[in-house]
Amino acid sequence: MDALNYFAMSWLSPDLLALTALGTFLGIYVGAIPGLSVTMAVSILISFTFSWDVNNALCLMVGVYMGGVYGGSRTAILLNIPGAPSAIATALDGYPLAKKGLAGEAIGLSTVMSVVGGFIGIFVLALAAPSIAEFAITFQPRDYMMLGILGIMLVGSLSGSSLAKGIFAGAFGLLIGTVGLDPMTADERFTFGIIELWDGINPVAVMIGMFGISEALHQLQHMNKAVIKQKISRIIPRLSDVKKYLPLSIRTSFIGVIVGALPGTGGDIAALMAYDHAKRTTKDPDVAFGEGAKEGLIAPESANNAAVGGAYIPMLTLGIPGDAVTAVFIGALFIHGLNPGPLLMVEQPHMFWFTVGNLTLANLFILVFGLTGIKLFSKIVECPKGILIPLIFLLSIVGAYAINNAITDIWWMLAFGVFGYFMRLYGFPVGPVILGVILSSLTDENWRRAILTERGSVIDLFAHMFTSPLSVVLLMTIVLILFTKTPLWTKMIKPKLFKI
Repeated sequence: MDALNYFAMSWLSPDLLALTALGTFLGIYVGAIPGLSVTMAVSILISFTFSWDVNNALCLMVGVYMGGVYGGSRTAILLNIPGAPSAIATALDGYPLAKKGLAGEAIGLSTVMSVVGGFIGIFVLALAAPSIAEFAITFQPRDYMMLGILGIMLVGSLSGSSLAKGIFAGAFGLLIGTVGLDPMTADERFTFGIIELWDGINPVAVMIGMFGISEALHQLQHMNKAVIKQKISRIIPRLSDVKKYLPLSIRTSFIGVIVGALPGTGGDIAALMAYDHAKRTTKDPDVAFGEGAKEGLIAPESANNAAVGGAYIPMLTLGIPGDAVTAVFIGALFIHGLNPGPLLMVEQPHMFWFTVGNLTLANLFILVFGLTGIKLFSKIVECPKGILIPLIFLLSIVGAYAINNAITDIWWMLAFGVFGYFMRLYGFPVGPVILGVILSSLTDENWRRAILTERGSVIDLFAHMFTSPLSVVLLMTIVLILFTKTPLWTKMIKPKLFKI
């Protein structure tokens, strides 16, 4: 009964209810603006709320977190500018839907499936937090390395018609991700003696340039093309669509929870893996992936919202952040005299159930705020190109500057925008570039840690992979995916197995 009381605390108190609603509303609009990250917003809130009652402060920050993760999909669908890295996969099929005049339906469907994903993440947090947390800490550096390799293999799903061009783009992204000081030895890598490159190139600047500026330059070639009117008569998705896509949403939500619970990963990797899962498992989609497939919209949106619940699992049970935002939350809890970790569950169990209840409430507010204002948002796409293109440039410049308040990020963003425009002009996909940038640090750092653990012996590293069931499963998954790319599978085994 005590757990239920703490769960319902933020629902029954007008102050806590209002703060959660305000936080979710603000989070949606912060998440929609490229460059304004949820991490930054929550960090700023700490300075305003450190003197508040802990429950009030947490309600506002939880709302911003949940709303911000969802909000990134708005500009991804409408302008092809992901508001956050976790919305990159959303843009791949969300923006083509908007170009067909289906922005309202796309936002409505993504909202409902995001909420489904959010509920599944919270449900797993409430029921299985200790077990999932114990599983997450069994990951060794070699397992993280293989997780990164699995992510890099998503290049095949993001490459479009040419795998070779996708591999080139992914390798280019990995190269960008290695620029800067080596995180373990502080040696300079591809800095050419330029001090400004010591911190590397910010992935968000690359993302905004590749998606936003390249899209604006692409639109300049079609100034005389008629504006497509958006069909906004239907915002709430059809029940038949919800039933049809619910199994995919549930599957990808669980991918989001598991990836989100792994320290150092987060919603961006979860969304990309969910997109790859949808592309591999969807037979005969109504529209091809990359051209407006609803499955390609639903999978990443379900996963990145489910990853929020996943990220809370190691934070509340072990005191280990699941992503950058929960790292900030840990700092906030310390400021308010709480000690996240195993003792929190024993000494202050009410805080666990209060957080679960508050996350559930914020998820419901996403449904309310997400399904309202769509008509106004959809009008953005109908703007004349003379207004829309400068707006994209303005949002991109503001977003790039907001990353570190540095002019350098704007120059990088513009440079990658021009480069991305020429990549698109010659048929190179830009998605794998972002994939490479995001996964480079995860793969690089854990490869180095794994090899150091084995005292530099590659043979020992591979030998010890067979001593852990988890490593064996990850290794076999990599081998299986590679095998499905061979002619033996595509020309001989697959046709017989699936009677194609």
